[in-house]
Amino acid sequence: MGRLVIVSNRVPAVRERAQPAGGLAVALRDAVQGQECLWFGWSGQQIPDDEGEDRRVSIDTVDNVTYATVDLTKSEYNGFYEGYSNGILWPLCHYRAGLMSYSRQDRHTYHAVNTMFAQKLAPLLKSDDLIWVHDYHLFPLGLALREQGIKCRIGFFLHIPFPPWSLMRALPGAEKLMRSLRAYDVMGVQTEDDARNVNEGFSVVGVPAQARVFPIGIDPESFQQQASSGLDSPEVQKLEKSLRGLPLIIGVDRMDYSKGLPERFRAYEVFLRKYPEYRGKVIYLQITPVSRGSVPEYKVLREELDGVVGHINGTYGDFDWVPIRYLTHPVPRELLAPFFRLSHAALVTPLRDGMNLVAKEYVAAQDAKDPGVLILSRFAGAAPEMEDALLVNPHDADEVADALHKSLSMSLSERQLRWKRLKPDVWRVTAGSWARSFITALAEVRSE
Repeated sequence: MGRLVIVSNRVPAVRERAQPAGGLAVALRDAVQGQECLWFGWSGQQIPDDEGEDRRVSIDTVDNVTYATVDLTKSEYNGFYEGYSNGILWPLCHYRAGLMSYSRQDRHTYHAVNTMFAQKLAPLLKSDDLIWVHDYHLFPLGLALREQGIKCRIGFFLHIPFPPWSLMRALPGAEKLMRSLRAYDVMGVQTEDDARNVNEGFSVVGVPAQARVFPIGIDPESFQQQASSGLDSPEVQKLEKSLRGLPLIIGVDRMDYSKGLPERFRAYEVFLRKYPEYRGKVIYLQITPVSRGSVPEYKVLREELDGVVGHINGTYGDFDWVPIRYLTHPVPRELLAPFFRLSHAALVTPLRDGMNLVAKEYVAAQDAKDPGVLILSRFAGAAPEMEDALLVNPHDADEVADALHKSLSMSLSERQLRWKRLKPDVWRVTAGSWARSFITALAEVRSE
């Protein structure tokens, strides 16, 4: 087998190349070890529009991985990244077609950037490379590479959900986009529902069904170690002291409308109203780093969340107790892991998620002798393999409130039993096994 060539919208930042901190870089850490690898994508930098024609690929090698990056012009960033990828494809794939803000110019820019990526990547490729393209920003890249004459095996993995055709058809040009995916030799998705939806779209446009399920995981051993060793850190000791012996409920989500945060906060208010015995007797910490802050929908979401938190804290708080501790800045992974271990319950209640690795991290972080309880949305991709969590409909505030009460009143023996049943799948399907299974499937495709 030749090199592994990874293509993603963003390439790990320079500071993360030796020691990845999260996201795709962590998921692919095992895949890139021990073999020659090229990782290609956007540098994260923007340049003036008039410099686009003269841009070059920047090359940097760390150990066995060569990182090749290109800049985007300001117009490309606005149209390709913010406009089409995150203003159209992201809401559509998360079943929120009403939030799409379609522009034909953004669609044109999206395809133009994918073509530019293909033109910049093609000269760097070797005939026996395996090319692995990642996520919705790069749906058309496989076809663009074929049009450059690339005959290597090319695989694609979608990290987010894929909607049924009844929703997907709301996208202008959906048929053309579906047909372009035929350029990939292997197409991977997170869940059986996603595979069914992709293959339904293929059947409509006359393309043979080819989507396959490759559920992604985490590195549970590493996360468990972080959770255990981090308990002695000053920050974790400070958090534990502030709890004053009260049970901790924790939520960790990027600020995004797919995460169901307004619904979760309102469910917590129902919990406080329905079970008043918990007022002043429980701590809820919600960590929600701001993302895509310049996108109008996200600005509106932040204002809504600020208002809901203020209302709940003002209505139910007291001089010595705040109902919701709400952070909008990131917390390092080395602190999140022991925070999870300290907590009595986790609220992981997205309205729609490709997988949701926070759910798996929460299970990995627990102490077998005294594990916390995972409250998980039925609409997270992880739900089918985590049936021993307390599964809830995030739209039903009473159901989430009742699950919170159940988690806080659950016996130690039941918590231990649920955790023991959740653990095997978290350890079986890991980031490493996910990457190896996809690469093996791609390598087995006959070269054409």
